[in-house]
Amino acid sequence: MVVTQTECPARIVPAGTPVTIPKDTFVTITQSLGGNYTLTWNGQMVRVDGTDAGALGLVPEKLSFPEPETDQILEEQVWDALKTIYDPEIPVDLVNLGLIYAVKINQESKRVDINMTLTAPGCGMGPVLVGDVEYRVAKVPNVKQVKVELIFDPPWQRDMMSEEAQLTTGMFY
Repeated sequence: MVVTQTECPARIVPAGTPVTIPKDTFVTITQSLGGNYTLTWNGQMVRVDGTDAGALGLVPEKLSFPEPETDQILEEQVWDALKTIYDPEIPVDLVNLGLIYAVKINQESKRVDINMTLTAPGCGMGPVLVGDVEYRVAKVPNVKQVKVELIFDPPWQRDMMSEEAQLTTGMFY
């Protein structure tokens, strides 16, 4: 059990609805995976992004980018942000899991559109993962809006994983 040091942004699991946990609130950490934290608070399960771990009195995950030289969104930085997001049940990031199908950047509107999938269409963590993607990609310099669309065509298959992810999960054969 920990006590929040400051107000702490979180999202209700599995709906992904944003909430703020007040300062000086007792919470129980039930899982720490991929730099994110799952807590119980007021009888609800919530997810706190690792970049906000300081509010829990923990060392925050660092997601930093060089100072932008232009007002352009750099696709490489979007992919770097996506590689910091882990599936809540599998200790592999979404990119290496093969869950990110497309990244499209509109430089005029400063919007990033992402097509992604889930390991299973009925995965209850879909809204939380979408929230993770929106939250982290919004930290990329010059990004003003992030839109994530869950798609299931083509359906995810384990051969979409990188070889490293297959080795990590024991699914390499």
